[in-house]
Amino acid sequence: MQFSAPLKSNSKKVMLLGSGELGKEVIIEAQRLGLETIAVDKYENAPAHQVAHRAHVVNMQDKDALLEIIRQEKPDYILPEVEAISIAALFEAEAEGFNVIPNAEAVNKTMNRKNIRVFAAEELELKTGPYKFVTTQEGMLEAAKELGFPCVIKPVMSSSGHGQSIVKSEADVPNSWEIAKEARGDASELIVEAFVDFDYEITMLTARNGKETVFCEPIGHEQKDGDYVFSWQPMQMSEKAKQNAQDIAKKITDGLGGRGIFGVELFVKGDEVYFSEVSPRPHDTGMVTLITQSQSEFALHLRAVLGLPLGFTFYGDGASAAFKSESEGFAPVVDVDDSLFSANSFVRVFGKPEAHKGRRLAVALVFDRVEKALEKARELIQKIKDA
Repeated sequence: MQFSAPLKSNSKKVMLLGSGELGKEVIIEAQRLGLETIAVDKYENAPAHQVAHRAHVVNMQDKDALLEIIRQEKPDYILPEVEAISIAALFEAEAEGFNVIPNAEAVNKTMNRKNIRVFAAEELELKTGPYKFVTTQEGMLEAAKELGFPCVIKPVMSSSGHGQSIVKSEADVPNSWEIAKEARGDASELIVEAFVDFDYEITMLTARNGKETVFCEPIGHEQKDGDYVFSWQPMQMSEKAKQNAQDIAKKITDGLGGRGIFGVELFVKGDEVYFSEVSPRPHDTGMVTLITQSQSEFALHLRAVLGLPLGFTFYGDGASAAFKSESEGFAPVVDVDDSLFSANSFVRVFGKPEAHKGRRLAVALVFDRVEKALEKARELIQKIKDA
């Protein structure tokens, strides 16, 4: 494959739609390969804006405004990095010959929990927990009663756990309804999921380049309010469960098609594996790969997009811990204890221009045996503060 230089007439261009901390790492990897990079988001100075060759601020749910930027920049690859995007713009851009990663229909299916759940459970016949779709609070109560308490409520469109909650009894229904309605994204329809009795949940990072599919070691993770707080790699699981997880991951990603990395979320009970969700891009729990692999999930994503070989070395066990802001402010400062920078640990500060309570501002990464790495990650994250 031939590589050029950025900002030339023959440059290869990568455009990110969504420019948070994951997009920032994608841009860095793209620049290492001499690609010209364009970062797009709804607010100024997003993390990926700060490292891209050019940045644009636009309402990405505005079809015409988004298409105007795509046509102006003429990127070789369009990488959607968030759910809140005009899918109509992606379909039109694809029809005009632009290369949407992995493809517009895959983005359409995965950005909407109804689309992907119906596709996975009813078309691909993957094992999932029972579910119902509702549009009213009364319908939500009826679905919860039918599926049983506890159950999980999610907007059909949201990211990073926004709008998710657990309903433990009828009394929780009104509050969960309000939580869902306040989520960013489309909360006009909700999915009510029966609570799957699982032992643990994993992310199976799955990369495909059109010739081969490779899997990273399974990533275990803990969530709070539907959002990741700790992840570790590898998750200890039986060989049968691991094979079942890979089989499901391959089936869903083959069904979606295209190139790139996919974060396939799965529930595991013994050797049984249940499909939960899939994201057609790097996954937040996969930030641990920055310390555990020779090619992080971000590097693998770029390799897959470009059709390059996907081989990598797994260095060894590691863990990550997300630091979330406890304050509000327009000039956030992350106070990091020097002990985070050691022989086997470090921190990545995302450089977000605004803080609000619960927003991820940094991640601590530890390289050690899983148990020790996770223990140290829990300890170190307490040494990061809002200044």
